[in-house]
Amino acid sequence: MAPIDQLASPENHPATSQNPNTYDHNPQSPIVEQQYYPHGFFKKVVAEMIATYMLVFATAGSAALAASDEHQVSKLGASIAGGLIITVMIYAVGHISGAHMNPAVTLAFAAVRHFPWKQVPIYAVAQLAGSISASFTLYVLLHPIKQLGTTSPSGSETQALIAEIIMTFSMVFIASAVATDTKAVGELAGIAVGSAVCITSIFAGPISGGSMNPARTIGPAIASAYYKGIWVYVVGPVIGALLGSWSYSFIRVSDNPIQAVLPPSFAFKLRRIKTDSNGQLTFRDPLDSA
Repeated sequence: MAPIDQLASPENHPATSQNPNTYDHNPQSPIVEQQYYPHGFFKKVVAEMIATYMLVFATAGSAALAASDEHQVSKLGASIAGGLIITVMIYAVGHISGAHMNPAVTLAFAAVRHFPWKQVPIYAVAQLAGSISASFTLYVLLHPIKQLGTTSPSGSETQALIAEIIMTFSMVFIASAVATDTKAVGELAGIAVGSAVCITSIFAGPISGGSMNPARTIGPAIASAYYKGIWVYVVGPVIGALLGSWSYSFIRVSDNPIQAVLPPSFAFKLRRIKTDSNGQLTFRDPLDSA
């Protein structure tokens, strides 16, 4: 969840056979389908899987140790670890996959046209695969601990649901601001989003466990065979993420009338578009080092 640099990537746009660096504006062309699964998309999926693996390994692992013995890792330390790992992974793979690490975030960005809908299921599968793999790794490493960082309501499920909605709203609202708005300081996206996760989880962690992420909950739940209130951690983050992305899209300010009628992600693409000698729009693939 976080910088959506790959959305700015011209890989998401097709190229013509005459000029591989030229946009194809023919809506009937089969090449248009390449915008959904562009060259290098598999690398993005793998990066997203690795990032989610690291996220769940750090957050669920520290939470499991804190629950088992606070002398090893405190609950405050577990919250800080969650914020730090998100910051680290945003800077590590944000420029490759966007570092969503969260199906709710991917869905929310698709809802405001910052991410292709056809890629949402694939990203979600990669995120869940990373989460489940990390959870079973913890199952081996932390045996005989049985609750591997699972999240469950400490009070009523309604309280936990409200907490998850508010926390996820805050996180995605901030992520939308620093990662999708060209007027924001994008270089600080990792720090901003990581800090938001840390702050909100310190407050709401004792209420709901501070998941904000269906993948973060589902993986440890499967590895621990513990499913108490699991619906809260699917419904809550999805609602919060959608509200957060829609809210920022509503208040977003644009001085450029062209950007007002174009898809929001197009503002990123404009920075990489150039004109060749024939007057055609071209781009440079950021994954190409040459």
